Amino acid sequence: MTMGTTTTQAYGEPWYWDNRYANESGPFDWYQKYQSLAPLINLYVPRHSNQHHRILVVGCGNSAFSEGMADDGYDDVVSIDISSVVIQAMQDKYSDRPHLKYLQMDVRDMSAFQTDSFDAVVDKGTLDSLLCGSNSRQNAAEMLDEVWRYIKIISC
Repeated sequence: MTMGTTTTQAYGEPWYWDNRYANESGPFDWYQKYQSLAPLINLYVPRHSNQHHRILVVGCGNSAFSEGMADDGYDDVVSIDISSVVIQAMQDKYSDRPHLKYLQMDVRDMSAFQTDSFDAVVDKGTLDSLLCGSNSRQNAAEMLDEVWRYIKIISC
């Protein structure tokens, strides 16, 4: 599939996203906005005043998803993206909201975090983007290994 002169394989490349976000002014939510997914997220990651949940949003882009989570009562939302351009824009936009953290990071290498750091990980399109690029199976496996490493597994 071709979009202009760029093939979908570019979705797996950091330069594509830097270029896109340098030329995109407003927020864009892939697939669904937070409000549409809130009932499902609240079901699996309930908001309680006596519980603290640390949430990781991978491939955040310039989406308002993390903002929606914070507005809904989640007080520790960490969002990552491979694009330094979009992360800088999001850090500037939300500089007055310290509970929203934006970090430039490759989802295939999240070694800056400690193992078992997050209670939940949200991905709306990053895996799909990686599957469009070269070495898609390897990249997808690396992403899923990293997500597994950094999510807390609670045994009952």
